[in-house]
Amino acid sequence: MDFSDVSLVALRVFREVAERGTFTAAATALGYTQSAVSRQLAGLERAAGASLVERRREGVRLTAAGHVVLRRAATVLDEVDATARELAGLPVEAGTVRLGWFPSAGAVLVPRAVAALRRTRPGITVRTREATTPALVRSLRAGTVDLAVLASAPPFRPPDGESPALVLRTLGERSLRIAVPATHAFAGRESVDVAELRGQRWVASPSSGEEKLMGAWPGLDERPEIAHTARDWLAKLSLVAAGCGITTIPPSLAPAAPPGVRVLSVHGGPKERRRIILARLPGPLTEPAARLAEALREAAGLDP
Repeated sequence: MDFSDVSLVALRVFREVAERGTFTAAATALGYTQSAVSRQLAGLERAAGASLVERRREGVRLTAAGHVVLRRAATVLDEVDATARELAGLPVEAGTVRLGWFPSAGAVLVPRAVAALRRTRPGITVRTREATTPALVRSLRAGTVDLAVLASAPPFRPPDGESPALVLRTLGERSLRIAVPATHAFAGRESVDVAELRGQRWVASPSSGEEKLMGAWPGLDERPEIAHTARDWLAKLSLVAAGCGITTIPPSLAPAAPPGVRVLSVHGGPKERRRIILARLPGPLTEPAARLAEALREAAGLDP
C-alpha cells in the first residue's frame, strides 16, 4: 500500500464518483471522459491495495476500504482548498456551513431558516444546494455537505445502510395533501376522500433512475392519468393553477402555493405521511452547523 504518488486529481475524481453514484455522472460533472475517470480510480485502487467501489447495475457502492479512503480524501481536499483560498488572499471560510436540501424544501423551510440565521448570526455563511434525497446522502458521505434536509416516506427506513449510520433528526411529520385549481369541483372543500381521486388528471414529475414518480396520489387503486410532467414544484403548481390537472403537495410547501391553487387534505385509505429529516454524519458539529440545525428545527416548527 503506497499513497505517496496519489494525486489530488485522483482524490477529487474518487469523491465525485462517490457523490454522484455513477462513473458517467462523475465524468459529466468533472468534464472528463468516462475512461479518464476509470483510469484515475484504478490508480487509486492500486495505491490502496483494495477495491474502493463495487460496480453495480444501478451505479457504484463504496466498499469498506472505499469509505476509509473517502473520509480521508474529504479532509485532505478541504484542507487544500482552504490553503488555496488563504494564499489567494481570500477569507478562510471558518464560519461557513454547507447545506443540502431535497426539492420543495427550498420553497419555504430553507429560506426561512437561512433568513433567521442571518438575523441572529450574521457572521455565518450558508451555502446551499438542491438534490434528490439519495444524492444528498451520498454528498454527506463524501463530505461535500455538512447537513442535509431529506424527505422520507413510510416505512421510514434509514436513508442508507452504510456505516457509520447517519445521525437523523425528524423536523416534522405531516400528511400528504393535494393541490387543485380554484375552479375545480373540490376547490370549495377542506378535504376529499381518496376514492374521489379516481379518474383525475395528474401533474407529476417524471420517474427515472433514483427519482420516483411524484405528484399522483400514492394510494390510488388505478393507474393514474399523467396529463403533464414537470420536475420543478413551482411549474407543477402553476400548471394546476392553470386548470391543467391536480397534484400532490408536501405540507411544508403549502404556504408557497400560487394564487389559483387550493390545498386540501385527503382522508380514507392508508395514511400517506411524510417526514422532513435533518441528517448528518456522526461526530461533533461545528458552531455554524449547530446554529443552522437549530434554525431549521425552529423554522420547521412554524410550518402549518
